[in-house]
Amino acid sequence: MKTKLERVERNEVALEIEVESDRLEQAMQKAYRKVVTKVSIPGFRKGKAPRQVLEAYLGKEILFEDALEEVIPQAYEEAVKETQIEPVTQPKIDVIQIEDGKPLIFKANVIVKPEVKLGTLTGLKVEVPRREVRDEDVEQRLEIMRNRYSKLIPAEEGVPAENGDIVNIDFKGFVDGEPFPGGTGEDYSLELGSNTFVFGFEDQLVGAVAGEEKEITVTFPENYHAEDLRGKEARFDVKVNQIQKRELTPLNDEFARDVSEFDTLEELKADIRKRLEEEAEAQTDGLIRQRLVAMVVEQAETDIPEEMIENQTDVLLQRFEERLYYQGMRMEDYLQITGMTLEKMRQDMRPQAEQSVKENLVLEAIAKQQGFTVSDEDFRRQIEKVAQEFGMEAEAVAPSLEGSRQRIEYGILLDKAVDYLREHAEVVLVDEQPEVEQPEVNEEESGEGK
Repeated sequence: MKTKLERVERNEVALEIEVESDRLEQAMQKAYRKVVTKVSIPGFRKGKAPRQVLEAYLGKEILFEDALEEVIPQAYEEAVKETQIEPVTQPKIDVIQIEDGKPLIFKANVIVKPEVKLGTLTGLKVEVPRREVRDEDVEQRLEIMRNRYSKLIPAEEGVPAENGDIVNIDFKGFVDGEPFPGGTGEDYSLELGSNTFVFGFEDQLVGAVAGEEKEITVTFPENYHAEDLRGKEARFDVKVNQIQKRELTPLNDEFARDVSEFDTLEELKADIRKRLEEEAEAQTDGLIRQRLVAMVVEQAETDIPEEMIENQTDVLLQRFEERLYYQGMRMEDYLQITGMTLEKMRQDMRPQAEQSVKENLVLEAIAKQQGFTVSDEDFRRQIEKVAQEFGMEAEAVAPSLEGSRQRIEYGILLDKAVDYLREHAEVVLVDEQPEVEQPEVNEEESGEGK
């Protein structure tokens, strides 16, 4: 087989592929054996007509068609490996020559990954805030645990609702006097202060008592996800069915024994501090890596094919649809509730898709430049990491991930590129600047209004 590579324009190349005549003949003979069993030709039993008779009866083109379906994909894959191009689209095939006794010649036009011109990779200086765990952070985590293990008890009759209480409500929403999709609910449990509902809704339930009916007015923000509700004023008729208050357990050694494997509160606090420090370290490292990638991507030069951006947009859209599915919602329902369209979603996702493609291309280029590869040991360690995250044994996880090996190995390769940047960077930890409250200015003292 012979292959000629020609760069057409930008990221498009043309492969002219010549396949030996005997290879084409073998495919023709195979096609004959398949077709002859499916047709009836006068004077011959089914499947027994000679090839020459079959060709004369049905036309040689029918064998050419079947032969090409076998030969072209195989020859194209071989040509891709030979030329070491990296296609990002399906090829457009144009058959140039197909005749008995002559080589098959066809052309395959395809979009390939663009070349990437890298900038500086070592000695990059990145500043990140120093993250220190304070006593207040430990206390805050303890309060979260207290709330998690608290008991909900019905409020006494006439006791008003406060932030942190759970209220069970029925509600009906109206815009311009008409109900709107998603604006109605019954037996809905809402934690006041959680900011689950539109801004201002929960605040107006503070002070309400069980059995009370209230009229609540809110204004949807201009950036609200449902386009037809943006900036609109809405009225909600709300009935408070029940109010539940949290009964918090005292913070003592008994609490520590109930919620952890520790015997004392001090031991629990020490463990919380350790975990918070590990979280802070992981967050700092993640921020360092994120900023380093942003720096090298900003310096890199590449011409991204439109097809790659479209493909990545498809991936983002598919992932979003999968998340909806696991939340018990279909894409059709989401579009109806939010007033969005698939076209608008694709448009909104495009910048993220383009950035993602460029990041991947740059990290691939770094990995290639440094000669990074992924070994079986690298793959095994990744399987163990995934298994640990799910609290499972690696042997139980491995079979389900083997089918995704190529995708997993690609992720490992990109991680190695980021590790390289991290190892060769200068990291400066800076103290976070506290927010300075601006003093209120008296209009008379400032001279305004005079």
